[in-house]
Amino acid sequence: MFASCEKEEQIVLGHDFEIDARLGDVDENGYYRLELGQDWQTLHRISGQVSEVVNEYELTKVRWESSHYWLIGDTLGYIVHQNWTLNDGGYLYMNNDTSYVTWFNGAEVRTINETCYSTMDGEINIMFAPVQTMEGDTITVTGVAHFADGYISEPKKIEVIIE
Repeated sequence: MFASCEKEEQIVLGHDFEIDARLGDVDENGYYRLELGQDWQTLHRISGQVSEVVNEYELTKVRWESSHYWLIGDTLGYIVHQNWTLNDGGYLYMNNDTSYVTWFNGAEVRTINETCYSTMDGEINIMFAPVQTMEGDTITVTGVAHFADGYISEPKKIEVIIE
């Protein structure tokens, strides 16, 4: 018979989660501003920080959502996901003039990638890419951190005015 006097060490994970829009300071109303480039889609990296981990299997997964989507082939309008105004979770079709979306095969394109994983020292990065027809809109980007111990953070949001 063998016995041990040592306790099994239990690692406690931190639950820190912060988003860095990498767009300078917010304006007086709490909004960031992103200037569109000359191409159809403007690429921008959003960063942040979660708690450091000791083991690779403890990396934090961050799920991302954006209020805006666009359609492949759609240069006239885009879709805004607005659950706060549409109780059925539906979509509001918008365009900037009297034109209508005429080509539609259901190919929605998100303005932010869906998931990223932290590094062991807690760095997170995700790509955000609004398109030209979103100029003048305010896009809400939301991140939720899923930690290895099962803890899920409260959603963190940033709002970005597209210029």
